[in-house]
Amino acid sequence: MIKKISLVALILTLCTSCVSKKIYTDLENKYSNLKKENRALSDEVETLSDQKNQALNDLTQLTKQYESAVEDLNQTKSELAATKSNLDNLKASYEALEKNSSAEISKNSKKNRELLAQLEAKEQALAAENERLIKLKKELENRSNRVAELENVIAAKDANMRALKNAISKALTNFEGKGLTVKQRNGKVYVSMENKLLFQSGSWAIGTEGRKAVQQLGGVLAENPEIAILIEGHTDDVPYKGNAQLSGNWDLSTKRATAIVNILRENTEINPENLTAAGRGEYAPIASNSTAEGKAKNRRIEVILTPKLDEISKLLNDL
Repeated sequence: MIKKISLVALILTLCTSCVSKKIYTDLENKYSNLKKENRALSDEVETLSDQKNQALNDLTQLTKQYESAVEDLNQTKSELAATKSNLDNLKASYEALEKNSSAEISKNSKKNRELLAQLEAKEQALAAENERLIKLKKELENRSNRVAELENVIAAKDANMRALKNAISKALTNFEGKGLTVKQRNGKVYVSMENKLLFQSGSWAIGTEGRKAVQQLGGVLAENPEIAILIEGHTDDVPYKGNAQLSGNWDLSTKRATAIVNILRENTEINPENLTAAGRGEYAPIASNSTAEGKAKNRRIEVILTPKLDEISKLLNDL
């Protein structure tokens, strides 16, 4: 803990001496906001997944209720048939006894009225069950349609992201084996470019080969206006000792991310509102910094492509 506090103090000291407080504060606030937005997006994806599961659970429960209603309806129909049969038998008995005595006629008449009342009650219960069944069936169909629509939207977005990954891989095929990888996971596409393809040590100026790779990536992104583009800069854990204008690795990673954004903005087909630049310094490594190979992997730019989830959110709110 003391080491972390000392490191923060050292960084703040370097920032005060090398960069104006306003610039540093702006960068710090911007990164904090970006971090919150990224966390909110991850939470939103997780929440949407939970809501989908809840919708499926609700659909299962509604199906069980529908099946139970069908069983109740069948039982009511059986009872109605039995009641009608009893009524027919009673009528036959009534006709036979009508000739014998007024007392028996009166007794059978009372039973007949009771049976008719029971029959009327059963018919009313049957009508109510039919109405409830129709209502449940309609609600079940509506829920099923909305869940199916939600699944189709999610499947379509996954397919679009796969197509985007394939398009990027095809556009950047000339850079395979040069520190560039394209992967898809958790509904997002990750384009990782090691610094050996983009920057010289300690610099945030992009070389010719790196610029060409970023421009080709921008050509694909321009054809996908519904994708949010987050550019993250990363470094190894070696303290930065280069240009006095920079406060350290975090500042360097931010400038490198911003340099990528500036090249993408040269493509006027890319909406600037979709672009976000962030520096993460050495604090999100993908390999151990104990080896030269690990350090090289950690010195990278990651372009994280995320589909917009407005349509899915609307469908979930309608469930």
